[in-house]
Order: sequence, then structure tokens, then C-alpha cells
Amino acid sequence: MNATLLALRTEVRWALGDALVMAWRNMLRYRRSPELLVFSTIQPVMFVLLFAFVFGGAIQTGSANYIDYLLPGIFVQTVIFGAMQTGIGLAEDLAGGLVDRYRSLPMARSAVIAGRILADTARNVFVVALMLAVGHAIGFRFHTDVGRALAVVVVAVLFGHAFSWVSACIGVAVKDVETAEVAGFIWVFPLTFLSSTFVPVQSMPAWLQTVATHNPVTIVVDLLRALSQGGPVADPLWQTAAWAAGIVAVFAPIAIALYRRPS
Repeated sequence: MNATLLALRTEVRWALGDALVMAWRNMLRYRRSPELLVFSTIQPVMFVLLFAFVFGGAIQTGSANYIDYLLPGIFVQTVIFGAMQTGIGLAEDLAGGLVDRYRSLPMARSAVIAGRILADTARNVFVVALMLAVGHAIGFRFHTDVGRALAVVVVAVLFGHAFSWVSACIGVAVKDVETAEVAGFIWVFPLTFLSSTFVPVQSMPAWLQTVATHNPVTIVVDLLRALSQGGPVADPLWQTAAWAAGIVAVFAPIAIALYRRPS
């Protein structure tokens, strides 16, 4: 029993070490090509400015400040769009033959996918922090304590991490950059726009309210609003945790199994 446990710990430590090496390799791409990081921040900034200053005056939320209502949704939208890059990046590596070389190395089979997801999670931390700065510049304010403010960033980033596993499944399944990008938009757009990200669920048609209410994006956005503006967090917190854990539990094994398939 002890020998089995020791072997398992060694294997986990080995896989984690390999994943960190791959994560570092992916993050080095931003140093060599900083425009990758720059362009990944432009889209969320554009959404903030568009909805805040173009559509914001026409949207009734029941909140005195639409910016305070909007930004938690933008955080979630940002990390989900960031999760799309996981699949696109993996498809690019597969199409370029780089993954075939990794498969010939004595490394954990999960390291390529896990490393890519860790790198994209780190990028999401930066992008969410930037969105906080942009939001503060246009009037967003936390109305809670520092602990809840930090929890907003942590929850958003971890939620994005969970959806990176969904994107990874697509990337390793299609093995083509253009297809991975198109397939990513198919699931990202309904998730983000059929939710409370930009407008209250109550403003939607009755049949759509049912969809939006049970959308995991609505649940996590409601949690971030409660954490940033005040309100009960118990129910959305456990629901968010359940969704994130369930997504990882389902899609992580699928992504790794798809990666292990012969080319």
C-alpha cells in the first residue's frame, strides 16, 4: 500500500513538473511576440467601452451605476474568450507537428494540455487585472471589502480555467486552427450572451429566461456581482464551484484521452 501511494505521488509530481515546464514554454511566446498579449486585451476593452458608453444608457438594470453591473460580466466574458485560445493554441501545435515531437519525449502525456491551460490561466490573471484598471478609470467601484474584491479575480480566473478544458477538447479533436476558432465561437457566444452578462435575466422573453437562469455564466456573474457590490454569496458560490468542478471532471479526461489518440 505504501509503495503504491509513493509511486502515485511520484507520478503526480512528475506530471506537475512537466506541466510547469510546458506552461513556461507557452508563456515565453508572449515575451517573443508581445503583440499576442496586446491583442488579447483589446477585445474586452472594446466590449467595456461599447456597452458602457453606447448601449449602457438604454439598458435598465435597477442599478444606479451600469458600470458596476457590467464589469463583473465582462470579467467572466473575458476569461471565457481567453479559454478559447487554449483550443486554438493546441490545434496550432498539432497542425505544426510540434506535438508529435513532444510525444517522443519521456514526459507526462497530460503535460502538453495542462501546460497550455496553466499558461492561459496566467494570461487571464493579467487580462482581468487590466479590466479592473479600465473599469476603475470609467467609474467601476467595489462596494465590499478587500477580501471579496480579491475573490472576484480568483473566481473569474478559476472559472476560465475550467472552460479551458472544454476548449482543449475541441483543439485536440479538430487539429486545425481555423476549425478550432470557428468551433470555439459556437459555444462561447451562446454562453456569454444568453446570460446576465450585459442585461438582467428578467428583461428577456420568458422562454429565454429559463435558459439564462440555468446558464453557468449567469451563476458566476451573479456571484461576482454579489462579491463586488454586496449581497448573499452562499448559493451562487456553491453552484459556481459545482459547475467548475463538474466541467473539469468531465472534460479533462476527455481532452487527455483525445490527445493520446494516435495521429
